[in-house]
Amino acid sequence: MFNLADVKISEVTPEQGLSSAQVEYQVKSGYKNLGEQSLTRSVKEILRDNTFTLFNLINVVLGALVFYTGSYKNLLFLGIALFNTIIGIIQEIRSKRQVDKMVLLAEGKSTVIRNGEPVDIYPEDIVLGDVLALNRGDQIPVDGVVMQSRGMEVDESPITGESQTISKAVNGKLTSGTYLVGGSGKMLVTKVGAQTFVNHMSNEAKEGKDTSSILLNTINRIIKVLTYVIIPLGLIFFIAKLFGGNDINRAILGTVAAMIGMIPEGLVLLTSMTLAVSAMHLARKKTLVRDLPAIETLARVDVICLDKTGTITSGDLKFEKAIPLMTGIETAELEKIVAGITYGTGDTNETANAIKNAIEDPNMAASAIVPFSSQRKWSGVEFTNGREYVFGAPQFIFHQLDADTKSQIQEYAKKGFRVLAVAKVDLLDAEKPLGNPRMIGLILISDVIRPNAVNTFQYFRNQDVTIKVISGDDPTTVSTIAKNAGIQNAGHSIDMSTVSDNDDFGQLVTENTVFGRVTPDQKKRLISALQEKKHTVAMTGDGVNDLLALRQADCGIAMASGSESTKSIADFVLINSNFDAMIDVLNEGRRVINNIERVASMYLIKTMYSVALSLIFVFLAMQYPFEPIQLTPITSLMVGIPSFFLALEPNFSRITNQFMRQVLIVSAPAAVCVVGYIMVIEIVGRFFGLHYEFTSTLCVLLTGAICWLALVLVSRPWNRLKFGMDILVLAAFLAIIVFFNDVFSLVSFFNKDIWLYAVPLIATAYPLYIFMQGVIAKVLDRREVRKRERAANKQNHK
Repeated sequence: MFNLADVKISEVTPEQGLSSAQVEYQVKSGYKNLGEQSLTRSVKEILRDNTFTLFNLINVVLGALVFYTGSYKNLLFLGIALFNTIIGIIQEIRSKRQVDKMVLLAEGKSTVIRNGEPVDIYPEDIVLGDVLALNRGDQIPVDGVVMQSRGMEVDESPITGESQTISKAVNGKLTSGTYLVGGSGKMLVTKVGAQTFVNHMSNEAKEGKDTSSILLNTINRIIKVLTYVIIPLGLIFFIAKLFGGNDINRAILGTVAAMIGMIPEGLVLLTSMTLAVSAMHLARKKTLVRDLPAIETLARVDVICLDKTGTITSGDLKFEKAIPLMTGIETAELEKIVAGITYGTGDTNETANAIKNAIEDPNMAASAIVPFSSQRKWSGVEFTNGREYVFGAPQFIFHQLDADTKSQIQEYAKKGFRVLAVAKVDLLDAEKPLGNPRMIGLILISDVIRPNAVNTFQYFRNQDVTIKVISGDDPTTVSTIAKNAGIQNAGHSIDMSTVSDNDDFGQLVTENTVFGRVTPDQKKRLISALQEKKHTVAMTGDGVNDLLALRQADCGIAMASGSESTKSIADFVLINSNFDAMIDVLNEGRRVINNIERVASMYLIKTMYSVALSLIFVFLAMQYPFEPIQLTPITSLMVGIPSFFLALEPNFSRITNQFMRQVLIVSAPAAVCVVGYIMVIEIVGRFFGLHYEFTSTLCVLLTGAICWLALVLVSRPWNRLKFGMDILVLAAFLAIIVFFNDVFSLVSFFNKDIWLYAVPLIATAYPLYIFMQGVIAKVLDRREVRKRERAANKQNHK
């Protein structure tokens, strides 16, 4: 039988691999790999995290206290909390299912040799003893040893933190989580599942940085402050009312009403749900979101860095022409040499595939190979006849080109061709400089601009998003293609092969738009330089040469047609490899941020006036102006129900990055007006001897009117749906007062005395609200000016 002790290279051949019977035995024995951790939370986690929250716990405790008083109708607030929780759970589960479907489309497969045949399987189906076929760009899913190597070079930075590539010969160790950046070969799987390195410790490549949500962080700070305020203030309020002459039932009801008002029920839930729904919308448009806060991050991006291939162009390269430059070399012979190098190295990149599609394998036996590397930018072969050739970027093969050849290359590049050189050398060694390279010819490769590229880049230009093109190709070629695609300032280009490590990369990214002949490490440094200049940077890529840059960027976007390594660390995967989908992602992020800014102000109106009233009424020998049930129409009709509609409305305005200002400009004036009117009502009530039910009804009417005014302001600009919603909400509020006043402890709608007080007060609400909004806006503006002045003074002092 085949067991763990039998896994030896001598027992498994790279040509045959495992048999079906051996695979079946390994699976039954438990020697099978683990699936990748789900991008979404499980249904159990969704239920738990949405149900067992601090605010739900506070609601349950408050409900128990109300139950003690015997005033069961005042328990209605629990129904609202339950409704919010259920809606949030349903929406998140729906989103989870859609995203999980998309994960299957984006998930890459590994090629294993079984029964002597290559088979594509998911990584979780790999078993101990399997033979894996590896190509450039693959992420190594399990631990193992090299069985065959055709110039295999591995990036082990997830383990060592060093970006330098390491050559792997037969019997060399391969570790899960690392990437094949050059060559190809086969490996024997020696560890699977929990035994692999990637499952022993966190994988730096995937978990090097979590996307931070400014929106969620701000809301969580608000919640944290409220957590410290609500419970102690509620206890103080209860004790003050109990010792101030109220009976225990009345003290409990007043305390519960005050604390319910302070809780911004559903705000965190609504934010998380909105992000989840956005992920669902994007999944339907063939974009996989790997990290929900990344939707928000991308909406704040002001610079997008992209590779030419797969974003500006289609990525379908075509071999155009071979141009001999050495005497005695004919076109057919040059094509044969290029094909010999390409088939000999076994490279599978886009350029190699273009050559393989155009030229048949000449069957030239190779005695030594150097596969293509993003760092070297050339590949080479020593044939059995002793001749050595290299093929790649001219600037990386030759230290100095003669003027005629350089001019010829420039002319072809200006026409948009990718120009590659074929050279004969005396020394071919990946670790040493090329020995005496002599040009024998040029190869022209063409690329096609994507059909919608011009419109896509025009859209980003209109949105003040700067495009930077960072490519490994010749800068003249890239610049020409970028101009044709309508990228602004595409004529400002630089050849990064002429740049040293000591040059000012901050100045380079400011002065240039197109960067050619860029090494992977330089891509990372260019993005880092943009971030140092306070830009929020997105990076798109599809190859292993984009790996470091994707990790460095604030937001990484990978093409599904690209390598597994790039997809594994990206925040977004474009399933159709269509860069045009970025417009949808940007819009979804803006919708989330803009709508949550609006909706948050509605929730915080109630929180702000409740905290203020609680502090005031602690020191007054009066009952709290509301009972718990009286807040339910305001909470549900003016906040809860409209917020779910408004949070999902299209809203693609540019991000202002002024969350707190936008929230306070709506909520603070409303809260001030509510507190002011309630104090007027309480004073008038004392003066004219009005009973509690009468004054509390006035308080409900005025609070409802002001919250409705805030809702109207938040709903702008109106459309038919929002206009209809605002009218229906007002009609429902009035219906409660007319038909259900007894249920909500309100005086009759037909009591003319109530309107004698209510109408004049409500009539002044709008002008007072607008006046207070102007005052608060001026205060916030002055505060912002002082903040900028302090920052400027601090900078000047430095």
